[in-house]
Amino acid sequence: MATKIPAAMARLYKNVFVCKNCSSKMRADARKIAEGTAKCRKCGGKKFRPISKK
Repeated sequence: MATKIPAAMARLYKNVFVCKNCSSKMRADARKIAEGTAKCRKCGGKKFRPISKK
């Protein structure tokens, strides 16, 4: 198995969230997600979950 490169892991997974309504990915600050001020570009929803790491 290949080793995990920290720079690549940060680029792929840091501050990336998935909309619970339309499943589109969005990069946003975690604080904005927790406050509920970030909204989805595609559907306008405000509920997100962190992207799952494979």
